[in-house]
Amino acid sequence: QVHLVESGGGLVQPVASLRLSCAASGSTFSTYALGWFRQAPGKAREFVGTISRSGFTTSYARSAHGRFDISRDNAKKTVYLQMDNMKSENTDVYYCTAANSTGTPVGVVEFSSWGQGTQVSVSS
Repeated sequence: QVHLVESGGGLVQPVASLRLSCAASGSTFSTYALGWFRQAPGKAREFVGTISRSGFTTSYARSAHGRFDISRDNAKKTVYLQMDNMKSENTDVYYCTAANSTGTPVGVVEFSSWGQGTQVSVSS
């Protein structure tokens, strides 16, 4: 498994941008597909987006299309979630996750490693 640590969360105003980072440890980072999920208190973890191990393929939740972008730097063992034009409904705890997969998994059960989460709040 890979150990993941998120950073970059915080309080932003509506329509602002925010970039989350997730640093990984371990020598097999490039063999993992990486994803981002979100979770509100008392609710199930919700898929945001995934990037393949090569970085060439991404998959997004419908709500993230056009505003969110996932990228990765295998040399730095880091994955990013760029969020633009943020809305109050984007407020949640965001989790970075990794899956030993050749594709772009989207289900919670497909991922084996999770970060501790970072709080994102959008409010004026």
